Amino acid sequence: MIDIKLLDYFEVYLTDSRKARFDAVLSQRTKHFTVATEDVYQLHNTSAVIRSCDVFGIQEVNIIEERNSKRIDKEIAMGAQKWVDLKRYHSVKDCIVGLKQSGYQIVATTPHTNDCELEDFDVTKKSCFFFGRETEGLSQEVMDAADTFLKIPMVGFTESLNISVSAAIILQHVTNKLKASKINWKLSETEMMDKRFDWCKKTIKSFDEIMERYNNGT
Repeated sequence: MIDIKLLDYFEVYLTDSRKARFDAVLSQRTKHFTVATEDVYQLHNTSAVIRSCDVFGIQEVNIIEERNSKRIDKEIAMGAQKWVDLKRYHSVKDCIVGLKQSGYQIVATTPHTNDCELEDFDVTKKSCFFFGRETEGLSQEVMDAADTFLKIPMVGFTESLNISVSAAIILQHVTNKLKASKINWKLSETEMMDKRFDWCKKTIKSFDEIMERYNNGT
């Protein structure tokens, strides 16, 4: 847990507008939903998904890199990687086990015999939305572990969407529905404090020097 005095000390170095922005963004952040991308090959797709998570208030993103391990495209993510928490995994199994231990149901975003349409999705359950490879979709391992299957209704000749587009559509819908509900979806006070400190660290250029002065009592 972050020391309140330490957080207050660092926030002196922030402008009032920056502190207000932190407050506004944190008030809309959630861990009730999270996202996982599985071995996405095109770098810009993962980056765009991260950007959508930031836009719609998703605090954590899980990136599985069994085959493809690449840096986040900063230009496309447009700094979003600074504001969301990235969890990286080298196996699907480790990711799924970790998510289930944290109370998340596994949602495979793919057409399936027993799928659920987006409009009917139950937002009361903590959920991780899985998005798969561009050409192959989700692995059989994810499909076997899935608690439910979710699809976006489509009425045209095209039968699929780019994963970054799919993620944006799904997240916009479920977060709006979540925030209109009575579910306690917000971050805890401790989580908010931790993120404020983390964002201070990523925002203040002379953070290490200021920390040294604080530790020395100067």
